[in-house]
Formats: sequence, structure tokens, C-alpha cells
Amino acid sequence: MRILLIEDDKHLARSIKRGLEAEGFAADVALDGIDGLWRAKEGDYDVILLDIMLPGMNGYRVCAELRAAGNWTPILMLTAKDGELDEAEALDTGADDYLSKPFSYLVLVARIRALLRRGSRERPATLHVGDLRLDPAAHRVWRQETEVSLTPRQFALLEFLMRRPGEVLSKGTILNHVWDFAFDGDPNIVEVYIRHLRRKIDEPFDRSAIQTVRLVGYRLDPDGG
Repeated sequence: MRILLIEDDKHLARSIKRGLEAEGFAADVALDGIDGLWRAKEGDYDVILLDIMLPGMNGYRVCAELRAAGNWTPILMLTAKDGELDEAEALDTGADDYLSKPFSYLVLVARIRALLRRGSRERPATLHVGDLRLDPAAHRVWRQETEVSLTPRQFALLEFLMRRPGEVLSKGTILNHVWDFAFDGDPNIVEVYIRHLRRKIDEPFDRSAIQTVRLVGYRLDPDGG
């Protein structure tokens, strides 16, 4: 899943970004409200982490402008301001959740997972596609009753495919959600990771869940292959 972090504290932003990437998320960072608003409008994000006290434009205004523009990406406010009025203003402005600094990283990730489940489409806590089962919070994957070991990036790619079973996803779409905004390497990295996934979740089980749609992209068989 792809996350936008709008946070002006560079040290904290780097720390959160590293933690999110270790969890398998793709994370982009904006250090002020104006850049953050632009990225949120131009990018395709699954969750936005938004600080309130930002240079250029505060978090309340960023949130309000996104909602006014019809952008309903889930927003989690991160702020050093702690009080009922601040929390109420954040939620009334259009935020979906609110977390005061300092916060537990474990709680932050759990709240991100909760926001992912609240989207317009069904987002269950555990994903099932045929006999494939994926638990995002525990970072565990099973084919039938056999657990499969995946790297964080392989896990992120499989989670993205399993959240959109049957959909044909272009290489660019996959890059945008599984890798970060600044990725400028070879787009064929997607093919490499697709091949790795097939070797782990398909071939040992005589399955063909991950399908190539020639000249278009990839799709996960909604029945699990």
C-alpha cells in the first residue's frame, strides 16, 4: 500500500518512512503543507499521514482542501497538539483519525491498517483469494495450510494484488503503489518480483494465480489460480 507522510520534522519523517518501508508499505514524504497538498492531489495514495503544524499551509487547510476537491483518501492526523478541541477540529475538517505525539509506532501501524479497511471497497483484516490467505498485520501468508515466507517487498506486492483480485494492473500502477514516488530504477523490477512471487506461491502448489495480460499488466485470479 502507498502512503503519503506530510511532516516537517525531517528526523521524524525519515524515521517513520523507514519504519513503514520495513512493514512493506511504499512511503513518500512531503516536508510542508503546499508540497503535501500537491502530492496528495497528483498521486494515488491509500492513506495520508498529516501533521497539523506545517510551514506553508497547516494540516487543517490541507485536509479541508482535499475534501473540498472530492479527495477522500483516508487521513490520519499526527500532531504535537493534544487536546479535545484540536482533535475535534481535525475530525470535523475531514480527517478520519487523530494521533498525538509522541505515539507508539505499533499503534500508528495498527491505525493505518484500520484506515485501509475503511475504504470504499471491502477491506477485511485478513485477505482471502481462493486458497491464498494473507494477514497484513502479522505479515504472514498461507497457500492452503502451508505458510509461505516472503520478503517485505514481495509481501507488499502480493497484498496489493490480493486487494484487487481479477483486476488487470499495469506495471506503472504496481510501481506507484508498491514502490515509492521517487523510484527511478528499471520498471522491469516489477517483472522480477512477479517471477519471485510465482516461484513461491504458485509453482510449488501447481497453481497459476498470477497471470500476465500481454501488453497490459498482471492480474490475480479471483479464485486463487
